[in-house]
Amino acid sequence: MRNDKEKAGFLLTGVLTCWLLLLPCLMGLSASYGQTDSIQRRDTLQEVVVTSHAATQRLDELQIGVERISMNDVGRLPSFFGERDVLKSMQLLPGVKSEGDGVGGYEVRGGTSSQNLILMDGAAVYNASHLMGLFSAFNDDAIGSVELFKGLMPARYGGGSSSVLNLNQRIGDTDSHHYGVTVGLLSAKAVADGPMGTKGSSYLVAGRTSYLNLFIKGMPDYEKNSLSFYDLNVRLNFRLGDSDQLGVSAFRGYDMIDVEKMLTMSWSNTTGALSWLHRWNASHYALTQLVASDYNTSHSIEVYTINYSMKGFNRQLTLRHQQTWTSLAHHTISAGAESTLLGLQSASWRIGSYREREKRDAWLAALWLSDDVSLLNNRLNLSAGLRLDCFSALGGAPYYQLDLQGNITETQHPKSGKLVKTYAHFQPRLSINWQPIPPRKDGSMAMTVRAGYTRVTQPIQPIRNSSMSMPFDRLTMASNNIKPQVADQMAAGIAFMTRGGGYDFSADVYWKKLQNVYDYREGKTFNSEIEIERLLAGGHGRAWGLELAAHKNKGALTGWVAYTLSRTENKIEGIMDNNWYTAPNDRRHDLAVVGMYQLTDKWQLSAVWRYTTGQAMTAPSAKYEMDGDTYYYFGRRNEERAPDYHRLDLSASHTRQHRRSTHTWTFGLFNAYNRYNPFFVHFEEDKDNARATKAIVTSLFGIVPSVALTIRF
Repeated sequence: MRNDKEKAGFLLTGVLTCWLLLLPCLMGLSASYGQTDSIQRRDTLQEVVVTSHAATQRLDELQIGVERISMNDVGRLPSFFGERDVLKSMQLLPGVKSEGDGVGGYEVRGGTSSQNLILMDGAAVYNASHLMGLFSAFNDDAIGSVELFKGLMPARYGGGSSSVLNLNQRIGDTDSHHYGVTVGLLSAKAVADGPMGTKGSSYLVAGRTSYLNLFIKGMPDYEKNSLSFYDLNVRLNFRLGDSDQLGVSAFRGYDMIDVEKMLTMSWSNTTGALSWLHRWNASHYALTQLVASDYNTSHSIEVYTINYSMKGFNRQLTLRHQQTWTSLAHHTISAGAESTLLGLQSASWRIGSYREREKRDAWLAALWLSDDVSLLNNRLNLSAGLRLDCFSALGGAPYYQLDLQGNITETQHPKSGKLVKTYAHFQPRLSINWQPIPPRKDGSMAMTVRAGYTRVTQPIQPIRNSSMSMPFDRLTMASNNIKPQVADQMAAGIAFMTRGGGYDFSADVYWKKLQNVYDYREGKTFNSEIEIERLLAGGHGRAWGLELAAHKNKGALTGWVAYTLSRTENKIEGIMDNNWYTAPNDRRHDLAVVGMYQLTDKWQLSAVWRYTTGQAMTAPSAKYEMDGDTYYYFGRRNEERAPDYHRLDLSASHTRQHRRSTHTWTFGLFNAYNRYNPFFVHFEEDKDNARATKAIVTSLFGIVPSVALTIRF
């Protein structure tokens, strides 16, 4: 049975890339409705904030390390198959790195994608990608605001040791109706929004689906394969009076991949949120939310004598309440509490007629208090907060005592609902923004000095089986054997703006220490045992880096340059003789150059160039033969590097105004100079030299042209 497990794991790793060969590099055509405002009003039930992307806003930002992403900028950047992608646009910011082509995960300040928390209207979303990362799970037509906290975050957030990405669905227009449709080569989408019922109430409905199967079925070599996805967004906003608003939102995303009836994979996210905003007076309001999320994964393999399937889920139900007081003698004070019930199935698998399952429940409670203070005529601004998280593993499932090798020495069966193990963590938060030369209305030069410290805990940890996030990665949460991950981060920086705001520059440094970092033991993989705690070894992590950014904000040519110099290391018990070693997500250099040029009043050009140091990997240092088979001995972990990654994307758009609509044609080239970047590297024998070993680099995409038609009305 164990041999079947190992064969299944090997086949799954190998077959996963086969589906990528099915994607044709052809042109796409689309027509859609979207937002174009350079200043967007984020009038959500969570806050009332006006967001602009002027240089002064970046200098005034109190929370160090926060990035607010403009949907207008997302629309102007080159796109892949004509799809505007929030997550890929975010990876052009300093301190944020892509895991690679064909993968949906992103890495922030030395963390892995498993250390990011993604929230959609306050509900957690996991594995936020379609088709293994070709597209984001988020339909840009439905997104109203995006903000990324790179480790340093307000006290109201917890659960992501590297970052929190907070997305809010767009609120429909309260005055008139709008409709749009997008038809492309790989997918189609539709959106509708407008007023409903009482004055001030609105609706938004957006949906997207793929029809890749229509192309695949017409290709004899791939007709037995299937690739499909869909997502749906709904947001209803009810104005109940001058003091109350009620919001109802939902999100559903689903993917299915079937390769030759041998490998079947599916994953889905379903979230829902009920939000009530009540204003006591002009300076005091309360927000109450009931949110739920349900993440499910499933994959199966049927090859020769192997009949294997595995399922997992992560379900959460949260009640959250926050009170906020503004204009209290230069103070803005917020206090809140939340309670979450969790149900997590790390795996339920079937191997032939043999079945095993591991599922546990938990309860998470949190309290927080924060105070934003403005002093010295707003030249000195401080944000101080404290958060208390209490995580309790609950009975109703077996719990184990383990020896140093991960063997079970004792099994306990606590009653359902009984507190098995509780972890309590106080998490201080502090950010300081000092403006020795504050921005003035006359547009003179301005400068800001900033610093901050944050502690964050993460009780739920996806355990990756490779250097990239995959749908079959198993999830685990804190128990009597697994502790919540704890991250301490300090950051400091300086930013200044030139006279008139034409340019602004920033430099930030950060240092991060992580406790309770878990990885698979040597020789173990995700399906070695059903009890995931037996597979894991714990340790520490550390990361530090320098982030530089330069923005050009005015003139026909605008854009930015972002550079990150960083180092990430782990120290895991039983790995590399308990010494520090290079983490698999370590990318020493990361550079993004973004340019947008207004050629005429109708033509706009844009270009993006990316460079990233090659991924750290472990290469064989020796090999030997036994019974005619070749076996490799792998030496020091992550001591080698894959080839460096770099790519140029180009785009040109033509806009024409009609009497009732605006038409924009967009032409793009993804990977314009046809660089075949590494997706993964494996090793095999060199048939011409028995003593040598060849490294085989697999790439996904060459040059990919696209064309899109956007119609707004």
